[in-house]
Amino acid sequence: MNAIEFDNVGKQYRLGLVGTGTLSHDLNRWFQTSILGHEDPYLKIGEVNDRSTKGHSDYVWALKDISFKVEQGDVVGIIGKNGAGKSTLLKLLSHITAPSTGHITYRGRIASLLEVGTGFHPEMTARENIYMNGSIMGMTRHEITRKLDEIVDFAGIERYLDTPVKRFSSGMTVRLGFAVAAFLEPEILVVDEVLAVGDAEFQKKAIGKMGEISSNGGRTVLFVSHNMTAVRNLCHNGIVLKNGQVDFVGTADDCVDNYLNVNVASEHLKIVDNIEWIKKGLHIHSIEINDSENTISTIKSGQGVLRVAIKGESEYEIKTEISMVFRNESDVPLASYPFCDEKQKLYTLNGEFEVIAEIKLPQTLYSGRMRVDIFFHQPNVEFYVKGTNCCNLDCEGFLYNFGQTIPQKRSGLLQFETYKR
Repeated sequence: MNAIEFDNVGKQYRLGLVGTGTLSHDLNRWFQTSILGHEDPYLKIGEVNDRSTKGHSDYVWALKDISFKVEQGDVVGIIGKNGAGKSTLLKLLSHITAPSTGHITYRGRIASLLEVGTGFHPEMTARENIYMNGSIMGMTRHEITRKLDEIVDFAGIERYLDTPVKRFSSGMTVRLGFAVAAFLEPEILVVDEVLAVGDAEFQKKAIGKMGEISSNGGRTVLFVSHNMTAVRNLCHNGIVLKNGQVDFVGTADDCVDNYLNVNVASEHLKIVDNIEWIKKGLHIHSIEINDSENTISTIKSGQGVLRVAIKGESEYEIKTEISMVFRNESDVPLASYPFCDEKQKLYTLNGEFEVIAEIKLPQTLYSGRMRVDIFFHQPNVEFYVKGTNCCNLDCEGFLYNFGQTIPQKRSGLLQFETYKR
């Protein structure tokens, strides 16, 4: 059974002043829509919502030709760049604004958490806002009272329950808003990127609660986030929006890979295939991570060591540093490590060579996917070989990843245990 269905939905806005610009056009719009019952003729004019380019029309499609279905109990991640139309799509579903074309059908009550403080009256207390929001969703006072203690405990605001919401910080407001939306038992939960405002503890609780809602309650969740690891871990399926249109639909993993342009592993694709040779005469024959040449490898918490082996040949003598850079799924660098130790500084390559390094994996490594770059270079001088995003590491059984950045060199996320040549 489908919980949500978008059928050729579009949303158009006019840039600048409201109105068609001329009295004759305004009268024509009124006659066509109010008297004849036709569509607005001026909605036919417009451009795709590409915010990076200058357009030639005053009309822009924030969303255009959006069609998809969401089954009951599914958790769907909606991802895309800023301005792609993600929040507009959720606002249409939440009845904050109406679509310009097409129609949306859904089954059940919808609870929305789109922006910090959405739906709260700043002069009312947290308690009063909880009852008001529950009433808007069609719940009785008895039902809300039965859930009140759970809402307050989850939000962690018991001391401020009878304080006006305008006194709350943005984090406290998000806590309360999410608790109200999650515990008042909607059939459809719509969550925008507001969880980024909360602290790590709350993010973990909120994501756990969303998983519980979908798995145990059979309720539907639409989740917008720029945290690709959260999308992978929480969502079953996904939708990628680009310039107001559906660019890709598939599983959460496939959608994240599509959005990040990550190479998909296959038995025919090897790490060395993603290497760019810049220096003539230097050839890389193979790169293995944990005895695998595939572009995606899996490492588990009990594994302890990441073994990297590189074989190649140099037609003449080259002095180079060999280093690996680890990035999270949002392309934020986590750590950068040279294979050489402090004493050796550079490798001397001449003829056939094999370089082996073993990297200690601490228990503080986060679950999720890491993207790996491999470089042969003289620091601050020139690159010989570039392997940007040449492979991916799926980390299983570690802590949950909230996107922390560890910028320190030779410390933090990964540490070398031994060096071999």
